Amino acid sequence: MSAENITVSGIAGRYATALFDLAVSAKQLDDVADDLATIKSMMDENADLARLVKSPVISRDDQARAMGAVLEKLGVSDLVRRFIGTVAKNRRLFALSDMIAAYGQLLAAERGEVVARVTSAKKLTKSQLDAVSAALKSAIGSDVSLESDVDESLIGGLVIKVGSRMVDSSIRTKLQNLKFAMKGVG
Repeated sequence: MSAENITVSGIAGRYATALFDLAVSAKQLDDVADDLATIKSMMDENADLARLVKSPVISRDDQARAMGAVLEKLGVSDLVRRFIGTVAKNRRLFALSDMIAAYGQLLAAERGEVVARVTSAKKLTKSQLDAVSAALKSAIGSDVSLESDVDESLIGGLVIKVGSRMVDSSIRTKLQNLKFAMKGVG
């Protein structure tokens, strides 16, 4: 399956497709993916950056300048810097996380991989992610690209989404199911 066969839609899809095409032309697919992963993790870890990206109150010029400074500090490529500058000037930074996810989908499709989203109560280590990836690869039968998220409300366990399929082995869900079962008993 190539990236041409996958559909990403909306604002995020259009921007991600444009970035993907630019990255293909510049032969920088992996470099752009690494830069975007760095930016995504920075947005997840830094509340001020997340506020900057999502705030409609901050002017487009201020957002562009601030993001430019952050990207320069992170050492991202010129292509990604110019792309995010354009996104900021067009007042679309609020969709940056979705753009990064859509780019990941396009890249996975280009590589023939299946994208799986793993949500856990705590950040998974590299070895844990490798174990999940290996288990999914044997279950699905193709290479798997993992996107991981943290949701502390899960308490423990994992929620894994692959396409339209989902496996929820979180403690939160097990407790909810137990609660519903107990209501039915009395």
